[in-house]
Amino acid sequence: METDLSRYNENTFEGIKHLTEEGIEFWYARELQTVLEYTEWRNFETVINKAKEACNTSGNNMSDHFVDVNKMVPIGSRTQREIEDIMLSRYACYLIVQNGDPRKEVIAVGQTYFAIKTRQQELIDHYERLSEEQKRLAIRQEMIAHNRSLAEAAQLAGVETPKEYAIFQNKGYQGLYGGLGMREIQARKGLKKNQKILDHMGSTELAANLFRATQTDEKLRREEVRGREAANRTHYEVGRKVRQTIQDLGGTMPENLPTPDKSIQQIATEQKRRLEES
Repeated sequence: METDLSRYNENTFEGIKHLTEEGIEFWYARELQTVLEYTEWRNFETVINKAKEACNTSGNNMSDHFVDVNKMVPIGSRTQREIEDIMLSRYACYLIVQNGDPRKEVIAVGQTYFAIKTRQQELIDHYERLSEEQKRLAIRQEMIAHNRSLAEAAQLAGVETPKEYAIFQNKGYQGLYGGLGMREIQARKGLKKNQKILDHMGSTELAANLFRATQTDEKLRREEVRGREAANRTHYEVGRKVRQTIQDLGGTMPENLPTPDKSIQQIATEQKRRLEES
């Protein structure tokens, strides 16, 4: 399984990315079709049309994400012909893989890849003016909300008792942290057993865990996963795919990111004090 995953991501989705003269990234639909293993353009067009509908439904301007173009392609010795193609934004690619054939392994990898890239950009756009401490507070609050939703999804899948949920959570950490569970992560951070590891993460590490939680939540619900073992396996696999994507993008593995000097509680207390004094 690991070998199969290693041939995706960097050598596919990043490898076919293009940049406009202004430095804006985009993908060609015809190239994405090949990567996603669709042999017939007409079948892939059906997926694209579903993605366009989803784009409209979400309130986005479709023309900002799907741009029809014509380009010349070689068909023989010194011979070319014109074909229709579509320039796709990252968000358009995300919608396409969300509507693709879930039986394809590359579709599952693409869903993780474009979800992470899209979410990364959302966080950058939303938090770019915030300080590191403000980013930590904001993402930690999002993490609390999404963990509630994840717990609900896990319960629907059959994770019922607190002990079972602790095992379920640990599987997600093991996938994302290369086999390290909550206790091992606590030890690396020099934390006590009663200290929450999420409260001692920087914004980058928190963001990686937020991706893990949101994607697991969506996958459990979308695929109607049932059974504790299946839920645990799903959480582990999502964490592992997030880790693989971070690696392929040249990022730092979460267990190697520095632990901040201040906890989330210390930052919140300091901000509250400043507000009271102002």
